[in-house]
Amino acid sequence: MKKFIILIPIYNDWKSLTKLLISIGKNIKNIKGAQFDCIVVNDFSTIKNPKITIPPEINSIKIIHMNKNRGHARCNAFGIKYLSENLDLDYLILMDGDGEDRPEEIKLLVDKIFLEPNKSVVAKRIKRSEGPLFQMLYRLHKYLTLLTTGKLINFGNYSCLTKSDLKMLSTKASLWSSYSGSFKHNVKNYNEVNSFRGMRYFGPTQMSLFKLVIHSFSIIAVFKYRLFFISLTLLASFHYLGIFLKFNFVLFQILIVLFNIFIFIVSFRESEKELENSKLHIVNIENLTH
Repeated sequence: MKKFIILIPIYNDWKSLTKLLISIGKNIKNIKGAQFDCIVVNDFSTIKNPKITIPPEINSIKIIHMNKNRGHARCNAFGIKYLSENLDLDYLILMDGDGEDRPEEIKLLVDKIFLEPNKSVVAKRIKRSEGPLFQMLYRLHKYLTLLTTGKLINFGNYSCLTKSDLKMLSTKASLWSSYSGSFKHNVKNYNEVNSFRGMRYFGPTQMSLFKLVIHSFSIIAVFKYRLFFISLTLLASFHYLGIFLKFNFVLFQILIVLFNIFIFIVSFRESEKELENSKLHIVNIENLTH
């Protein structure tokens, strides 16, 4: 029997969490050879959590209450760090709590894990549920990261980590800023399953344009040294191309330099110290069992 822990960050959206847990239960009940537990990271919600009933298919639920709001990405980073030091699990599934990560796809992740137990699995986004404007901007985000890092990053947080990858990622400072960037940079051999981005159970999407920009730049910042060398090549190419064509590429060169400076500033979001000390912000832990 393999033990899977599902990690779910929550900020105020307890109504969605309640619905999500019921849906998880329905979608894991026919999975053989696996036990499922949930860890919910309460990101300093201003709304008190209601009494949560554990679906019979979920073995236990642990709610970790934090004393400071850090945001979704850092809740995941904290959960990975916390579990790396309390390794009573075989695999970790990272999942949003609002319904956009569809519980129906848990079985896809688990089936792929059972086929190749030593490889982590990511949910590759092949379709999104947002409007056309956001989808266009998201495609621009993917192309920008591909252009500046040389890596196609077509997945978010929804994934299933092996114990060894969990342990390794928990030591990376970049995890505090970007999970998908850290994963792509450090995990060389992994599997994918196709994934459809679901609709939020309640309310509009929380991914604003500003958050998408920060998300994109945080990923690029993980690869900042690769970006630096790519930029040096471009600067040299523009210089010699300008001489050959007798054209001034100074504006493009300035933009490249400014972009590098901005990415290096964004990289300051990464923090090994904050990641290491994140467990100090635990207020208390609720253990829910049948």
